Amino acid sequence: MELVLKIIREIFVYCADFIINTANLLDISYYEVNALLFVIIWPVLTIGLFVALLKQRIQIKLLKNKRA
Repeated sequence: MELVLKIIREIFVYCADFIINTANLLDISYYEVNALLFVIIWPVLTIGLFVALLKQRIQIKLLKNKRA
């Protein structure tokens, strides 16, 4: 259990450092970077990947119907 907690702590510290450094590079606040990342970028990527998945499934279905 100690190992799991240590890994989680390390991941958190890395992510927090990443956001702080990004905020410093862009000259905006930690909260603004956090909002950009988790309110805009993450949902857009999630929706985009879901749309790509649906398109691929449709293409696969069309190809299977063409072969049959």
